[in-house]
Amino acid sequence: MRITVTVDGTAYTDEVEPRLLLVHYLRDRLGKVGTVIGCDTGNCGACTVHLNGHSVKSCSVLAVQADGGDVLTVEGLSRDGKLHPVQQAFRDNHALQCGYCTPGMIMQTLDLLAEEPDPDERTVRLGLEGNLCRCTGYQNIVSAVQDAAQRLRGGGTAETPAGAPKTDTAQGGVR
Repeated sequence: MRITVTVDGTAYTDEVEPRLLLVHYLRDRLGKVGTVIGCDTGNCGACTVHLNGHSVKSCSVLAVQADGGDVLTVEGLSRDGKLHPVQQAFRDNHALQCGYCTPGMIMQTLDLLAEEPDPDERTVRLGLEGNLCRCTGYQNIVSAVQDAAQRLRGGGTAETPAGAPKTDTAQGGVR
């Protein structure tokens, strides 16, 4: 099938197999390797991207389902060589750890903060449910999300572009 999709602001048109998963399309066809494959079953959230402004686990979405859509990956967040405030908060709070879950955590954080711009710790944990950290270092991730929230509200110190994509869904929390 022929699909046309905009990924990180660039339009692509490709022939794809109907069974091709979005995560494989992003990584293998477009070279967007910032989107990682974790469990390949939709359980870990490492492959989370935004499709039409909503977070989705790209290992659970077919590329053909993205036809005509707009995909944002973690690679599309930085601007002019500067990290997005959420990316910078993860870096500054040592929430990167091994880094495997980080792209999915960051993309899910954008959804969470769009819904709840000033989340308490419990809200952060619930908001990131479905995104697993194999290092189990959740406290630094929670701190990073709360720091990112402050930065996006204008109270941060990062020299990064402001603003997260507006979305209206969240997928749960870190326990």
